[in-house]
Amino acid sequence: MKSDIENLSDTRIKLTVELPFDELGDEVEAAYKRIAQQVQIPGFRKGKVPRQIIDQRFGRGAVLEEVVNAAVPPAYDAAIAEAEVVPLGQPQVEVTEIEDGEKIAFVAEVDIRPDFELPEYKGLAVEVDPLAVTDADVDEQLTLLAKRFGSYTEVERATVDGDVLLIDLAATANGTDIEELAQQAMSYEVGEDGLVPGLDEAVIGKSAGEVATFDFTPEFGEYEGTPISVSATVSAVRERVMPELDDDLATMASEFDTLDELKADLRTKLERSRLMERGQEARELVHDQLLDSVDIPLPANLIDAEVEQHFENHGEADDEHRAEVESDARKALKSQFVMDKIAEAED
Repeated sequence: MKSDIENLSDTRIKLTVELPFDELGDEVEAAYKRIAQQVQIPGFRKGKVPRQIIDQRFGRGAVLEEVVNAAVPPAYDAAIAEAEVVPLGQPQVEVTEIEDGEKIAFVAEVDIRPDFELPEYKGLAVEVDPLAVTDADVDEQLTLLAKRFGSYTEVERATVDGDVLLIDLAATANGTDIEELAQQAMSYEVGEDGLVPGLDEAVIGKSAGEVATFDFTPEFGEYEGTPISVSATVSAVRERVMPELDDDLATMASEFDTLDELKADLRTKLERSRLMERGQEARELVHDQLLDSVDIPLPANLIDAEVEQHFENHGEADDEHRAEVESDARKALKSQFVMDKIAEAED
């Protein structure tokens, strides 16, 4: 096999490969066998059709096509290995010559990982927020735990922040009901603001039996950019009654007998969680510092394909959103290049 490599850019190469026919004996033999297994010729058992009959009935071209399909992929892999490059994505392959008994030639263009020098990646230093857990942090966790064991008392007044409502929810877009947002007798805590944007503001001040209506426009998803009208009927207004923060709560809500033991356990868990958060934060900071310290040419084809794939899945957006997606794609690809090369350096 003879192969030549041409650098089209820092991130794309063109391979020109020639395969002499005297190296393709196995592929030619296998091609005749495959065709013999696929055809039915009167007077011959399946798989036992002689070569000359195959050539007469189907032409030598059918055999050569089988040879090309079998020989080109491994030849491409061998040429890539010889060129000592890392291919990215699928190559564009074109068979340029088929000279029966002489040679098969093809060219292949493919994006490759660019060659670059790794920056110094050992000993990088970053700063993260302190690990310290305050008494206020512990008290917040204790309050969240106590809320799970609270009770509700129905009240005859207007809704305020923190109330737990029973509501019926309905929504329409362009006059059509949206079944995904329809809810009956749903329990909702005012202040969560995670169900539908604007719901909290709409229900505050409403009493049982009253209806809150409002509009919002989603920024993503199936209804991205489409105004949605929402109707929330308040069936009941309930006030949360919190249990006392004492030893009884500790016994009820945990395996501990005293409030002090429970708070100590909450502090330990917070410290462990904060340590993991800070570790993740440190990794991200080191990662960003590393990427900022090296300039790498990136294959435009791969970036464009990634951006197009994103908008095929999520719908079109404005230029600002497209630029943001492209920036994220560039960062991800650059990160992949650097991490892969570090992995190779560290074996």
